[in-house]
Amino acid sequence: MVALSDFQRIGVGLVGFGLFFILFGILLYFDSVLLALGNLLFLSGLVFIIGFKRTFSFFFQRSKMKGSSFFLGGVIIVLMRWPLLGMLLEAYGFINLFRSIPHHLPTPAGSFFPVAFGFLGSMVNIPLLSKLLQKVGDSSSMV
Repeated sequence: MVALSDFQRIGVGLVGFGLFFILFGILLYFDSVLLALGNLLFLSGLVFIIGFKRTFSFFFQRSKMKGSSFFLGGVIIVLMRWPLLGMLLEAYGFINLFRSIPHHLPTPAGSFFPVAFGFLGSMVNIPLLSKLLQKVGDSSSMV
């Protein structure tokens, strides 16, 4: 179990609420206010979790500048109330931010997505969640 500080716990809550508002904003046909609130909560939660300096250095690395500019530009476009275009830019920027690291850089090889999918695959080992997934999987409803 990873010990979290109080700031990191607040950050996890902010990221969770941010993702909820983004999902809810998408479900309500790209409601610009919900998407903007979700983006702001998500980014502020990220700052609470990893700190301002590390967040800044993550987004403004030379190798990630294209993805960062699309992602942060998408956030600004959503804040300007053009939600569909902003979310498309954010999605493209997100994919560029977390894709595999170029081989010519001296950073460790690997990618965010395989690690994230491996984590999601290991979530079936969480006791409460595994019972929930079993009940959902056993449901034979055709509705």
